[in-house]
Amino acid sequence: MPANRPERFGKAVAAGPDLVVLDLEDAVPVEAKAAARESAVEWIAAHQDVELLERAHPRLELRVNAPGTPWLADDLAAVAAIPEIRLRVPKVESAADVHRVLEQVPSAQITALIESPLGLERAFEIATADPRLVAVALGEADLRSSLGVDGSEGLAWARGRLVSASRAAGLGAPMMSVHARVDDVDGLRQTCAEGRALGFVGRMAIHPRQLATIVECFTPSAVQVAAAAELLAALDAAGGVVVLPDGRMVDPAMIGRAREVVALAREIELRP
Repeated sequence: MPANRPERFGKAVAAGPDLVVLDLEDAVPVEAKAAARESAVEWIAAHQDVELLERAHPRLELRVNAPGTPWLADDLAAVAAIPEIRLRVPKVESAADVHRVLEQVPSAQITALIESPLGLERAFEIATADPRLVAVALGEADLRSSLGVDGSEGLAWARGRLVSASRAAGLGAPMMSVHARVDDVDGLRQTCAEGRALGFVGRMAIHPRQLATIVECFTPSAVQVAAAAELLAALDAAGGVVVLPDGRMVDPAMIGRAREVVALAREIELRP
């Protein structure tokens, strides 16, 4: 949500996402950044614990301006007094970028956006920079431009690299970047399927109308959940390699994925 549109903040929360990001960076013109910063910081400070947020259960993040820009210092100074503020830091290219932000806002939790080839090459270094870094994600528009690629095919390796770095760092499955065409439901569904196949769970959205499709695409099907539950039950009973009635040979190496499928389905079922 662009931070220069404060009249829409409450609507974003009420749409029922798991995460709302107020953006001070690319979505805000230079001449509006100071006012947007004031609006966003004031709103986050006032609404972290209100009834609306408790009911909808979204996390709040503030996407600050990028390292090296003239606005980042003011962004960080404005949020320094907010306890446990979650910051989405764009264009991160090194662990040092993460450290510099945390030196100024020690209580923050960081999501690092990787948007350049250099950042991608250092993805694991960034993902393990500090325990207060809780997620990594791709900024695909900038990354496409930097890599000189179009379409999902050109980003397949980058997406897989990001998933691997996130998992290796113990951060779990990352979320996909946005699908920028709001009315392109078929494209959204197709690219969600591609991301899910690569190991992503969930996705950022730029409009509430995208949320239902995203949830649908990343929710395990009833067949998948039943198969995972059957696998877990069979392995629990056998204690080793077992052949299921449908001919699948499974072993303990498959337990982790099956548990994730069952847990994700349960988490989505329990959402408000």
